[in-house]
Amino acid sequence: MELKEDEIAKREEFTRRVEELSGQNIFACYQCGRCSAGCPMVSKMDAIPSMIMRLLQFGDMRVLEKNTCWVCASCYTCDVRCPKGIDIAKVMEALRQIKLRTNINNIDIGKIEGIEELPQIALIANFRKNTG
Repeated sequence: MELKEDEIAKREEFTRRVEELSGQNIFACYQCGRCSAGCPMVSKMDAIPSMIMRLLQFGDMRVLEKNTCWVCASCYTCDVRCPKGIDIAKVMEALRQIKLRTNINNIDIGKIEGIEELPQIALIANFRKNTG
C-alpha cells in the first residue's frame, strides 16, 4: 500500500508533534521490549508500550485510539529499563495531550452522555480551558 504525499506529511507532522510535546526522540527506540516487559500496567493495555513506540515511528495516528496512554501509571519503570533513555511516560503524556486537544474542544460538560466513562484528566483539561 503506497501512501499519498499528503498522508505522509500528516504522519510526519504527527510524529514531530509527539516528539515536540514529549521532548523524546521517538526514532531512538529499537524495539528491545524492555519497557513492555517491566510495565506493571501492561495487562490492562490494548497495545503494549513498545508497540505504541513502533506505531509512532510510522506516524500511525491510530495510537490515539488505544487505551495505553490512559492506562500508563507514569511509574517510570520503562524509563529506567530503556537502554536508549527514552522516557515513555512523557510520550504517553504527549499522546494524552494531543487526544484531549483534538477531541475535547468547547464541549458542554452537562450534555455529555456517559460522562462517568471519560478520563478525569479530560474533564479537568476542559474545565481549565473553558474557565478564566
